[in-house]
Order: sequence, then C-alpha cells, then structure tokens
Amino acid sequence: MRILIVRLSALGDIVHALPVLAAIRDQVPEAEVDWLVDGRYVDIFEFVEGLGRHIVVRADATQAFGSEVTFAGNTGFWSALRFLRSRQYDVALDLQGLIKSAALAGLSGARRVIGFPAGHLREPPAGWFYSETARVAESAHVITKNLSVLSLLGLESSRVRFPIRIPPSRVADEVSAAAARSGDAGRFVLLNPGGGWPNKRWPPVRFGELAARLRDEQRLPSFVLWGKGDAALADQVVAHADGAATSLPVTTIGDVLAVSSRAALMVSGDTGPLHLAAAVETPIVGIYGPTWPSRNGPWHVSDVTVSRADRCQCHHKRQCQRRSRCLDEVGVDEVLRAAARRLGADEAST
Repeated sequence: MRILIVRLSALGDIVHALPVLAAIRDQVPEAEVDWLVDGRYVDIFEFVEGLGRHIVVRADATQAFGSEVTFAGNTGFWSALRFLRSRQYDVALDLQGLIKSAALAGLSGARRVIGFPAGHLREPPAGWFYSETARVAESAHVITKNLSVLSLLGLESSRVRFPIRIPPSRVADEVSAAAARSGDAGRFVLLNPGGGWPNKRWPPVRFGELAARLRDEQRLPSFVLWGKGDAALADQVVAHADGAATSLPVTTIGDVLAVSSRAALMVSGDTGPLHLAAAVETPIVGIYGPTWPSRNGPWHVSDVTVSRADRCQCHHKRQCQRRSRCLDEVGVDEVLRAAARRLGADEAST
C-alpha cells in the first residue's frame, strides 16, 4: 500500500496529525507513507520516524535530497502534482480540510481520496475532491478527528503515539546544567509567552510574575522559550520575574523537543511549542482563550488547561475584536494553582 498524507501547515496541526502516521506504520509496516507539507514547516520532519518521503511545496528551491523532494514557487505546485501522480498512491488522506489541500489530494491521482465530513471542514467545498469521508464525533479532539480516517482503511485508531525522535541538544544540556545548580534535582519550568496569533498570548508581565511565584512556592527556576519575532516578549518576562527566569538562546525545533523532554512543566498558550512538548510527554499547563482546549488542548489526561474559551467572543480570530481580551482575565494565582496541580499529578505517578 502506498499512502499520501496531506497536512500542509501549521506546526501544531502537523504534530496533531503524526499519530495517523504512527498508526499506519504500526499496523501496516510494509506500507509506504509520504507527506505533503508547506516549506515553512518542513523542519519538524527531521525528527519524524517512519516516513517514506516528505514532499515540500513553497520551498526555497526545486530539488531532491534523500527522502526530501522540494518544489519552489507557485509553478512548483504543478511540478509537485506531476511528481505525486508518478507515485501512484493507493490512498490520499487530506487531514487539513482546505480547498487547496483537498485539491492536492484529489489531483494526486490516488485511487481513494479520504477526508472529513462537511461539518468538520474549514472550507466545506473541499469535500468535492473526496471519494470517501470519515465519521467524526461532533466534539472530537483534533487528534481523534485525524485518527478517524483510519477506520476507512480497516485500521484501529484508539492509540495515540507520536513518532518523534528527541535529538541531542547543546541548549538542552546547558539548561539542565543551569537547573541543577538551582538545587532542586535539576527540575525546571519552560515558559512560552509567544504564539502565532496575538490573541492567544497571555501577557508577558504575568508570565514573569508566575516565574517568581514558581521559584518562591515550588522552588523551580524558569526558562523562557521564544521564536522568531518573540524576543521582546521573552525580555519582558525576564524583566518582571525578579531573577527567577532566564531567556533561552535562539532555538531550533530539535532544541525545543530536547529541552521540553527534560522540563518538569511547560506553561504556554495554544501554539506549536506547546504541542511539540505535549508530544514528548512534557507535563503541560495550557492557557486558552480564542481556541477550545477540548479540540486543541494537550491530549494527556493529567495535563491542565486554564481556559476562557467559553467566554471568548473572538473564537479563531488572530486579533481580539473587543476592548479587553478574555485572556487578560486570567490571573497569576489561577495559573499557579494549575501548575501546582499538574506538578502534583506528575509526582503522584512516579
């Protein structure tokens, strides 16, 4: 069996789709599985196991190198389609639900094109390209939604496994050494104040106050994770942490995976690094406003979310449309209680 997975973006959504790959590899080990992805998010596949090829559109260049095949520019989409058709897929799985992703799956030449029903598509006309649609529960977590397509392949879909390899990391080694000097068995907290949408970001001043309280009440130092464009946010966290937080250097996805895997806790909004950390079983406190934790939250039963989604009037909007954001209602005390609860659950399980 030759299978194409189409999930072009974004980082967290790609992570949520990885259990589909893992399930296929576990149950049909002889299958060849390729993945079609946008070039802005291809770096994650350096650490994904069990994939045949990752086929990249909107790349910087058109080339083939090892298991990676890339196509540049708008004309690259047509070249990518020719390549996809040459692969003669038995099945294409559209796990994105956009017209573009569905069209790429449908035009790939696959004998079967499987997607989600209309009520679960971001762009309902995407369904025109499918030959089959999966049954999805109304309030399903996005991971469960993705896994639902497997039933049409006759595969079991209840197990959640992320086929991610944790690499060596100098940054992670330095964080571990610094945490060890704090005197609490090297345990530490990762704070992630950034996010692709401004509407998802808890105020950095409160992250700083949280770091100070975590040091005073839990004896845990904090390290601040930041990505492109978020350096100023990290600086604000450190400035308001009373010496309890340290900003990390520039990190790669590999560094994020490695540092997260060693953390006692991550506190973050709904963004890619949170989902990477959850995938490597880092204990999580998620702070949610314009997105629903029941759909996009950390998947582990012990993880904790502090949510204002039930009050939010700007669901899935990048910018808040009100004078004051629902996330601004979330106080440090509430997040601190959530952190103590999650840390306690982790200690009880060990």
